[in-house]
Amino acid sequence: MTLPRTPSFRLDGQRALVTGASSGIGLACAVALADAGADVTCLARRAAPLQDAVDQIRAAGGRASAMAVDVTDLDALKSTFATPYDIVVNAAGLARHGPATDTTPADFDAVLGVNLRAAYFLSQYAARALIAAGRPGTIIHVSSQMGHVGGPDRATYCASKHAVEGMVKAMALEWGPAGIRINTLCPTFIRTPLTEATFADADRRTWIEDKIALGRVGRVEDIMGAVVYLASDASALVTGSAQMVDGGWTAA
Repeated sequence: MTLPRTPSFRLDGQRALVTGASSGIGLACAVALADAGADVTCLARRAAPLQDAVDQIRAAGGRASAMAVDVTDLDALKSTFATPYDIVVNAAGLARHGPATDTTPADFDAVLGVNLRAAYFLSQYAARALIAAGRPGTIIHVSSQMGHVGGPDRATYCASKHAVEGMVKAMALEWGPAGIRINTLCPTFIRTPLTEATFADADRRTWIEDKIALGRVGRVEDIMGAVVYLASDASALVTGSAQMVDGGWTAA
């Protein structure tokens, strides 16, 4: 008998790009990929915090570099794919919450511009570079549980994330024959500096915790294993899929 071998979760020798990598979930994804052996290009708008993040990854023994780019600047974004990346993780995102009756066209365009338009063309650029090089690869979008359910004051955000989920399914069908996998990673509410205002509201925090079967909000560490799984050979037959990291929110 020959026993099967567990596919490797290691990413040694692979080039990865992570957007939104200066803080929060994006930074956690960059750290996780570097810990698994990837050479990570960290991309974000703000140069100073981005460089600080890269310096810390290097100090911890990882391989990382910084690239200050706004993902909504499509020309600048396209130029980052002069050579292909084996792994692309899109963690850049924007939320402007409020009642749907109060949404302005400017807020709608801003949220969809980051969460959908930039995500779409980032995927296109990543796939084109891989196809031109005749190489397989994996694209991972940090979506949300709100790409599968609704939430109060989140109509625009939910619209953007539901759209990403459909986009990923269609792209998976197109690019599967080229060996390109594309998936989403869908967290619940994750505690980061940007979400502190939400958790500071006692009523909102109670509403959140009551909907999470595991009884606690997420930490960025909860994302790290999932992104390595989706980036690695351990998920070699996974594409067009949503990896829920929601503590059971969407199970209800």
